[in-house]
Order: sequence, then C-alpha cells, then structure tokens
Amino acid sequence: MVETIQWTDSGVVMIDQTRLPRDQVFVTCRDYREVAAAIKTMVIRGAPAIGVAAAMGVALGALRSSDLAADFDIICDALANTRPTAVNLFWAIDRMKRVYAAANGQPLDEIRRRLVAEALLIKAEDIEINRAIGRNGAPLVPDGKSVLTHCNAGALATAGYGTALGVIRAAVEAGKKLDVFAGETRPFLQGARLTAWELAQDGIPTTLITDNMAGYFLATGRIGCVVVGADRIAGNGDVANKIGTYSLAVLARENGVPFYVAAPISTLDLTLASGAQIPIEERPAEEVTHVYGVRMAPAGVRVANPAFDVTPHRYVTAIITERGVARPPFETSLADLSAAR
Repeated sequence: MVETIQWTDSGVVMIDQTRLPRDQVFVTCRDYREVAAAIKTMVIRGAPAIGVAAAMGVALGALRSSDLAADFDIICDALANTRPTAVNLFWAIDRMKRVYAAANGQPLDEIRRRLVAEALLIKAEDIEINRAIGRNGAPLVPDGKSVLTHCNAGALATAGYGTALGVIRAAVEAGKKLDVFAGETRPFLQGARLTAWELAQDGIPTTLITDNMAGYFLATGRIGCVVVGADRIAGNGDVANKIGTYSLAVLARENGVPFYVAAPISTLDLTLASGAQIPIEERPAEEVTHVYGVRMAPAGVRVANPAFDVTPHRYVTAIITERGVARPPFETSLADLSAAR
C-alpha cells in the first residue's frame, strides 16, 4: 500500500495524486507554503490526509522560521486558507496551536521538537483510527454482494488504509466475498484515477462506472450497500462529501440499499446544527471544461464547479467511526460518540 505522506529530513514528501494512475511521482515540500500549495491544488486530498498535511506544514514552518513568535499565526493562516470544506484541516491546525501554546516559554528547539512530534502523532493515530473504522464497519457489509463507493476515501485520502475503503478492506480481510463498483467521480475523476488504482493494488475486484450509471446498477439488486467517506459532518448527521454523493444517497434510498458514511470523529463538526452551515468550496472552471488539458466544452460557457454537496441525514443509514457506529437520531448518537473516550 502506497504511503500517502511522509515526514523526512528533506521536507514533507507526498505522492502527487494529480499524476496517478499514469505516473507515480513523489513531491517534496520544503516549506509550509509548498505544503499549502499542494493542498490547494489537490496534490494531496481527502479530509484526513489534508489534516495530516496541515499538521506537518505547521511543523515544517516552525523548523524553517527564524522568528516563530511572529510567524506562527501566519503559517497557520496560510494552511487554513487552502480548502474550506474539510473540517480535518482546521482540527489539525487547532491541535498544533494547542501544542504551541502549551510549549510557550520553552526554548525554540523544544517548541519545534514538540510540534514535529505532534504532527507525527496525528499521522500515526490516523492509520490506527482508519483500521478501527474498518473493524467497526466490516460487519455491515453483506457477504457475496457488491459495494458501491464514490470519490476516493482510501489510503490516498488518509495517512493509510482508508475510511470507506478501509471498511471494504476490513470486510475482505474478514473473509467476505465482495467486489466493488467505483463511480468515476467527475470532474476530478478520483474514483477512476485513485480508487480503481488502489483497489487494483490490493487485488480487490473492481468495476469502474460513470457517475450516471449508479441508478442502473442499484436497481439490479446486485449492490448490497453504498459506503462513502466525508469531509464534514454536522451535528444532525448531514454529510458534506464529494459532489455527487447526495444523488447517490437518494438513489440508494429509492432502491432500498443501505447508505453508510465512514469517517473519523475528527470529521464531526458538532458546532453546526445542520449541513446548511457547511461552506462549500468552488473549484476552478477548468476542471469541468478540460480533461488532462484538453478542452471539452465551448470557450466562454458558464461553469459551476462546487467540489462538495450535502447529503441530508434522512438518507444516511449509519455513520461508521473509530468509536462505533452512529445511527439515527444522529444528534444523540454522534454527540455520545464524540464525548466517548
């Protein structure tokens, strides 16, 4: 399994996800600005992976700064201003801010050491969290059926193993016989480029479909469940995830197929009463009008490119976390899981 992001003496090393599956290229970010650019341009993407990258970016900025007291907030703000929807980004930066505040007054080398250690801890915890999500979600996956997923919520979207794909991997490891339908996920093609590639590496049988084929296959009875990741989950269970998730949830409900969301506790945003309060990132028009640099639409056409949509909680069968499975009413179950230790 490829390592999405690494901390090295040279800088933060990450696989360039914009180049997959054609080329497996690693990028070395040597200062926090390069980490911020990598997040913004989706060299690294996926809510948990963005959180790890942001934490490492803060640590890298601390190592490179000659006046950390003056630079720390600038470093954090630059990373926070990259992508607005994924709450893990802000969760990780806030965690690094707490470490910095607790180390206030210590020698600079000690502050730097603590920040690096925290970033590495966030990465290590993420892998274990994903494995726990997998263990909790595997029993929900029907044996002998297909699983439909959307976008990429695998090892590439995390520090390793994955959330939605972690559930699939854990089900396979438990001996269940299954195959996967992966939606291509326009316009950035994370399903076609990343999920299909990841599952091929694992030898898990996968069928790639265009996004508008989902209803056809859900109606066949072949698909036993839908499992997706999340970028932010409101207190009532509304889920922000890659654009197209909402449509998939409605189609799953129409066809009586369970719709599961797999995400860590850090993706919960219980400060928001509903998904209506979640900011939705608008991506560049070129992602829609062009494919690999080739124009597919007429010049001058108006383009809308929201990167995410919000699935109302009424379409969500359950939310799988590392602390257990939340079911409706989500206001209660998510709050209980968030408070659990």
